[in-house]
Amino acid sequence: MSRTMHLNLFVFGRGHHEGAWRHRLAATNSLTDFDYYRGLAELAEKGLLDSLFFADILAMGTSGGQPPANHLEPISLLAALSSVTKHIGLIGTASTSYTEPYNLARQFASLDHLSKGRVAWNIVTSWINGAEANFSHDQQPMHADRYAKAFEFMEVVLALWDSWADDAIVDDPASGIYLDPQRIKPIDHKGIHFQVRGPLNVPAPRQRHPVLFQAGSSTQGQQFAARYAEAVFTAQPNLQAAQAFYRSLKEQAESAGRQRSSLKILPGLSAVVASSDSEADQLLQELTELTSVETGLRHLSIRFGGYDFSKLDLDTPLSVDDFPDPDQVQAERSRTEVYIDMVRKQRPTMRQLLRQLSGARGHFALAGSPERIADNMQQWFENEAADGFNLMPPILPALLETFVDEVIPLLQQRSLFRRTYEEQTLRERLGLARPVSRYFSG
Repeated sequence: MSRTMHLNLFVFGRGHHEGAWRHRLAATNSLTDFDYYRGLAELAEKGLLDSLFFADILAMGTSGGQPPANHLEPISLLAALSSVTKHIGLIGTASTSYTEPYNLARQFASLDHLSKGRVAWNIVTSWINGAEANFSHDQQPMHADRYAKAFEFMEVVLALWDSWADDAIVDDPASGIYLDPQRIKPIDHKGIHFQVRGPLNVPAPRQRHPVLFQAGSSTQGQQFAARYAEAVFTAQPNLQAAQAFYRSLKEQAESAGRQRSSLKILPGLSAVVASSDSEADQLLQELTELTSVETGLRHLSIRFGGYDFSKLDLDTPLSVDDFPDPDQVQAERSRTEVYIDMVRKQRPTMRQLLRQLSGARGHFALAGSPERIADNMQQWFENEAADGFNLMPPILPALLETFVDEVIPLLQQRSLFRRTYEEQTLRERLGLARPVSRYFSG
């Protein structure tokens, strides 16, 4: 069977453009209204997309008039969506810095059973300032410390999911035996950050391990992905950058003893789709006019750990010296490197940079006809830049609907995307093997 794209819907507020929530085409639902998310899920399932993806942050971050993001805790939302969807994968974000591995293992194992094997965990170490104060920490952990803890966290969670054999449940009323205790094993983990006896008190997930997603692109983030991730969301602003990242991470996975195909790389794509290129450009201009410099500066400051950019002139070309050293930033380091690289190569003014980032925060942003969008996707897919895309519609649900109705058929005509759901579990759909328990051979 020929290689085909994987497409996920990244659900973010009323759209990924900063001006989306103010636009006439945006939804007006409350972002705590389950019907809004159910409608997006139904539309994504109509388009045969692989998965829905929900990010998460553990603090307010900013105050005032910032564009709205999601207001619901993702694991709870995925549980609700699992009951009203049949095929679509369900990806939820959870932190290794502010979560206990035993609780997380229980939650995702339960979700995997409820969804019949459609769940994935997006692994984050939580970079946003302010989260530490909500979880009884005096200060935010350093970037390196967050990843050191994350490596151990993964070993605990994977061991807990492996602590039940597939045949541990006997469930034989005639004999009076429900569980075979010989097929359930404590993990007895004693490490630097965690001491967990186990075993898990939820049977092994249907997929054995829910699919593991990750989004870090820093040096440590890539090392983590090469070892654990099965799919990576990444912000790549152009084809050349995406190709370099794709080659590097696939090579790192091979060096870690893995097959290249065991790691799917899915750059973000924020596409303003309209019937013609000129109409798409007009729609993008409308969105840009609904953004504000103040909001853009707040978002940029958050990415750089609270750095104050307000002293910079808005219309003077920027240089890398106007930004803090990304190696010293303890927030989202991979994205800061993307932004600084944009400044180094383009020398935009601050006003121009903020407008550029307002559409997709450093991800690949494109405006055009369905044919132009499909052409670019095909170019990336066929030239070792992507195994698919993390779709980031600038306006929800309007531009998702346009994408499903206009772009998906073009991809199908070119034999680049499925025409029906066939596989049962998300792991099967992504072409990933079901892991074998480290404790039980069968």
